[in-house]
Amino acid sequence: MLIAKSNYIRKLIIESKEADLARINLSNIPGGPEIFEKAARFCYGVNFDITVLNVAALRCAAEYLQMTDLYCENNLCSRTEDFLSQVPLSSLSGALVVLKSCEDLLPMAEDLKIVQRCVDVASAKACVEANFPSRSPPNWWTEELTILDVSFFEKIITSMKSGGAKALTIASAIITYAERSLRDLVRDHSGNGIKSLDSGESDIRIQQRDLLQSIVALMPPEKAAFPINFLCRLLRTGIFLRAANICKNELEKRISVILEHATVDDLLVLSFSYDGERQFDHESIRRIISGFVEKEKNVSVFNGGDFKEASSTAMQRVAKTVDAYLGEIATSVDLSISKFNGIANLVPKGARKVDDDLYRAIDIYLKTHPNLDEIERENVCSVMDPLKLSYDARVHASQNKRLPVQIVLHALYYDQLKVRSGTDDQTMPNAVTTRNQLQADVSLMKENEELRTELLKMKMNVKDLQKTQGTSSKGNVKKPTFFSSMTKTLGKLNPFKHGSKDTSNMDDGMPGLTKPRRRRFSIS
Repeated sequence: MLIAKSNYIRKLIIESKEADLARINLSNIPGGPEIFEKAARFCYGVNFDITVLNVAALRCAAEYLQMTDLYCENNLCSRTEDFLSQVPLSSLSGALVVLKSCEDLLPMAEDLKIVQRCVDVASAKACVEANFPSRSPPNWWTEELTILDVSFFEKIITSMKSGGAKALTIASAIITYAERSLRDLVRDHSGNGIKSLDSGESDIRIQQRDLLQSIVALMPPEKAAFPINFLCRLLRTGIFLRAANICKNELEKRISVILEHATVDDLLVLSFSYDGERQFDHESIRRIISGFVEKEKNVSVFNGGDFKEASSTAMQRVAKTVDAYLGEIATSVDLSISKFNGIANLVPKGARKVDDDLYRAIDIYLKTHPNLDEIERENVCSVMDPLKLSYDARVHASQNKRLPVQIVLHALYYDQLKVRSGTDDQTMPNAVTTRNQLQADVSLMKENEELRTELLKMKMNVKDLQKTQGTSSKGNVKKPTFFSSMTKTLGKLNPFKHGSKDTSNMDDGMPGLTKPRRRRFSIS
């Protein structure tokens, strides 16, 4: 019965040189012993069921055993072909189940075009379901694709692209597949979900890395097709799995394009390790922010504008997000000043209308690092413009003992100018004008202080010389001396004559000096 329907078995027996052949080797038959048993049942006329789960294996086994209609009418090859065309390949789910069963039947399943036919049917029906859903939820078909190996999933996505599927349709399938195939890595948001992942180069980790890199390679060229939260979680997975640089760079570029839609939590996703500890990958964050700023510069130049004068709404939104992010990572005791300032300086100065959020981040950093000296604290505060603080922030800064004195003086001086001019924050001069005025006044104060010190020294020298001189007769006319002449000359060159500086410390009895009118100049 076997010989009558299987030409392969017939040839084995005919070509055998054994006189009494009792055993033949069929160990290479596709599907193994279970499928051979079903093929044997077919030869002996015993009923059995052909299903979507075994039809591909039966088709390959029939081909292996050469059970075609050439040797017997309505043989196993034609029976399995008829079932394959009529049942599984008439629906998306059936085609995917058959395609899944082909994973263990390669390369014969590809040679018989079973794989290609399943891919064509699945991709076509997936595109139809994406545009005209036949059941609820509308994206049910993306869940069906998750049963496939990544190589077969790649074939379907490629076929959908060539069939004109939209980028959002492709993205929907990729997101669902990634979240299912890398469930523990991609779906975990908090960093507290995985406690015992192997950090070494285990086989599982290598498979996950290859899978991730294949998924990223399948992404459509449209950069904004994926939500930024998914891209951030995928990038963290790439960092953890030590994926290739080309894979991580692609994810960073996609994130930087749509960075204005990011939240603080999205950026913090990159800052958590899977064991729950906070480990910050600053280089990825720096490259992402730099890429976004560069894109904004190119757009500004293309539109004929000046990037330094005005920032787009997207740039201002990113500035607030980055400042809030700095406030979160400032609590890390291992965060160096250079890294903190490096991220803060990536945002252009003009993108911040007020520096309140940045001031908050600086204050948190100084509180977390209490052992910084004055120079280091000034270095931390150098990324902030004290004149761009709101009134409440300036009041807080004036009472903040963690800030260096120079920053406090800047904030107080701004309020002093406001009080003196009788204006509010809206009518005050802009920060650049105020800063220039402040620098000029501070420079003049230093010069006046130096001249005052020189005059006091000169005064002491004159007194000492007068004490050492002999007393002259009261009737004689006192001749002017060199030092008295010099004193009078210096009095005419009084630096406080046209200024508004305080001269209360000058001695009224100093000879030869004309004391200017007293005026008050104070910074409180």
